[in-house]
Amino acid sequence: MRRPIRVLVVDDSPVVRALLREGLGADPAIQVVGVAQDAYEARDLIVRLSPDVLTLDLEMPRMDGLDFLRRLMPQYPLPVVMVTSAADRGPQVALDALAAGAVDFVAKPSAGRGMSAQEMLVELRTKVKIASTVDVSHWKLRRADPVPAPGGPSTGVQVIAIGASTGGTEAIRTVLRGLPAQLPGIVIVQHMPAGFTKTFAEQLNAATPLRCAEAQDGDPVRPGWALVAPGGRQLELVSEGGQLLVRLRGEERHNNHCPSVDVMMRSVAAAAGARSLGVLLTGMGSDGAQGMLAMRQAGAITLAQDEQSCVVFGMPREAWACGGATAMKPLDGMAAAMLDALASVRPRAGGLR
Repeated sequence: MRRPIRVLVVDDSPVVRALLREGLGADPAIQVVGVAQDAYEARDLIVRLSPDVLTLDLEMPRMDGLDFLRRLMPQYPLPVVMVTSAADRGPQVALDALAAGAVDFVAKPSAGRGMSAQEMLVELRTKVKIASTVDVSHWKLRRADPVPAPGGPSTGVQVIAIGASTGGTEAIRTVLRGLPAQLPGIVIVQHMPAGFTKTFAEQLNAATPLRCAEAQDGDPVRPGWALVAPGGRQLELVSEGGQLLVRLRGEERHNNHCPSVDVMMRSVAAAAGARSLGVLLTGMGSDGAQGMLAMRQAGAITLAQDEQSCVVFGMPREAWACGGATAMKPLDGMAAAMLDALASVRPRAGGLR
């Protein structure tokens, strides 16, 4: 029998520490081995207890969670799930934590989010289990981001569809930073709650050669632009008068996700067919596998991230297993593989099929 996942809880609130200890410990697969009220106490307990996973609050006295994370990961890489609050300087700081090495984050309950404490604990238990499987040792040997290619290829592709989940914020940023601005329009689904996707798009806009924004209903797919599906809405593409347009449909979940990669990629297959390129990056579960298969069956080139470079090799594995992925590529080679794929699709006269 596998031993329980050893978790250290770090939060300055005694009430939250008690809630997390009890809520995580309710799962027999998880053992809370200690609690800490600040980064300094956490540092000592990490060395003494050797936890498998850390849950880390953002707002703490003496040193906040983000500063602690940035110091921790290069010296003592450890899977971390951030526990955030709506008051913790907004979505920006949670996304900064993902960029600093956190595996994922969970939002504390608030009146605005409509999530109960029990729902939050169910989500946290799931993400702790995922985090326990993640190899974060590479944070001691961070590689530089790829240098963007000087210009985009001449191509018949009109849209690039990218999907990701756990570990995806950094993976998407890495891929986009390696691409030139002269590209077909990009649509992106990253599993993320409402309120976070706008900030994520703004971060991509500042860090990559592309113009990035959170998608709005009716947005056209334009060369040089990357549109991020808003949290809590399903994004689909439609072809109207030879132009690809974004449609935001509703709040229903597919594969337990809204937005869903499958929903987005199926619509891309229908609207653009062989004039599209699909990319599936790191993530837990199977969302995107069937959508990528639909794209491949429609004639698109489809690329999935390989196991060695994934934070979680779930979605890409399922896409490969069902025949949805044309090829598997490492994260640091994905941008180059995309440019090669674009160059292989010759431009042709006429509008969309």
